[in-house]
Amino acid sequence: MENKNELLSQLKITDDDTKKNELNVSHLIVASMSAAIAAGLLVYFLFVPELEQQLQHVITETPDPQHQINSSVSATEISAGSREQKIDESAKFQFSNSEEILNASGYITARRIATVSAEAMGLIKSVNVEEGMKVSSGQILATLDDSVASVSVRLAKARVDVLRTRITATEIDLQESKRVLKRLKKLDEESYSSESQITKAQAGVDKLQSLLVSSRADIIVAQLQAEQQQELLDNHTIRAPFAGIVTVKNAQPGEIVAPSSAGGGFTRTGICTIVDMDSLEIEVDVNEAYIGRVKKDQQVKANLDAYPSWNIPASVIAIIPTADRAKATVRVRIRIEVKDNRILPDMGVKVAFLRTDK
Repeated sequence: MENKNELLSQLKITDDDTKKNELNVSHLIVASMSAAIAAGLLVYFLFVPELEQQLQHVITETPDPQHQINSSVSATEISAGSREQKIDESAKFQFSNSEEILNASGYITARRIATVSAEAMGLIKSVNVEEGMKVSSGQILATLDDSVASVSVRLAKARVDVLRTRITATEIDLQESKRVLKRLKKLDEESYSSESQITKAQAGVDKLQSLLVSSRADIIVAQLQAEQQQELLDNHTIRAPFAGIVTVKNAQPGEIVAPSSAGGGFTRTGICTIVDMDSLEIEVDVNEAYIGRVKKDQQVKANLDAYPSWNIPASVIAIIPTADRAKATVRVRIRIEVKDNRILPDMGVKVAFLRTDK
């Protein structure tokens, strides 16, 4: 029983204990508030100046709203200008007032296209072109081994030099024969020479004159032969017949080119294929039942299969005056009114013949 009373007395809360607890709580609140104030002051003095500098820097770099508007307008104008520069020349042609009266399909073709070859058979020494390369008229495309041709040219020129020397010697002999004849005639007047001597001297002069004429003719022949050999030598240098773009490279160094050969193995019939991009046009087959709707110089709207949304202005060049019996069509040539690098040979194209309001 006494133990219970002691336990109850220990658990009993007295007024002194209540006051002590209240004092402890008050001290704890005051200490917490002091710590918070101290931390706030520390943050203010450490970070507020740096934040003010950053804020001032941001304000300085912030552009003026009116300046932003002007910049936007300028950018819009520049963008519009760029778009205007990129607008195709086809924008100059208006199709809005035109009515499509006939549709057809065809291909882009080149009027000037050539597979360049050599006139002489020979071993290819060098090829100076690649696919996609632009070439000018007369540019060297390839060279052949010209060792034998070079020797032939030098030999022909040497013959010309020999004949020129022979002509010089004949002219000297002729002058001497004329002097002898003149002397004999003078002596004959004084009866110091015979008729036979004069006749013989006259024959020598005539012979040398004939030899001189023959030698001059021979030198003309020799000069022509030298020119011929020079032409054969030049044939070993293959040049572009016109300006254009190389689309196919057919040969490599070390192969043999022979224009009359059927090709195969190391024998080639051509060096490369050149296309004149300025000669591109459209060829379409029109059903003969509707060919009456097509006229020369008629406006045409063309759309490449590769760029279906691009309206290309065109016009009719000519109607080929013959029909294909098997397909019952008539071929029509169409001029492309604009030049563009996107238009390539053998591209598929759809065209619409227009009836323009006048």
